[in-house]
Amino acid sequence: MDTLNKYREIVERVLDSYAKIPHAHADIKCEAIFDRERDRYALLTVGWDDRKRVHHPLIHIDIIGGKVWLQTDNTDRGIASELVQAGVPKSDIVLAFRLPEIRKYTEYAVA
Repeated sequence: MDTLNKYREIVERVLDSYAKIPHAHADIKCEAIFDRERDRYALLTVGWDDRKRVHHPLIHIDIIGGKVWLQTDNTDRGIASELVQAGVPKSDIVLAFRLPEIRKYTEYAVA
């Protein structure tokens, strides 16, 4: 299996695992969105918390130039470490939500 397809499968598997976690309160669920054609992947929390509408990006990942770009990570655990455990090397993960000049101080790719 080529690297791109491997990364797609890993990202989808990790996001699917998050989507299966039931929400502790309110009428909220997680929806996984996969666009393999454009290599964009997202996990949204949607629903209602009492009378307040919830529509929030929990995770947004793009695969760009053979690297996994974490555009948004609003999880408590941090999805980068889960991607590493699933088989994506740190050198192929970009923490895009960090300032470019800060990325060089992380264990992950700069770009």
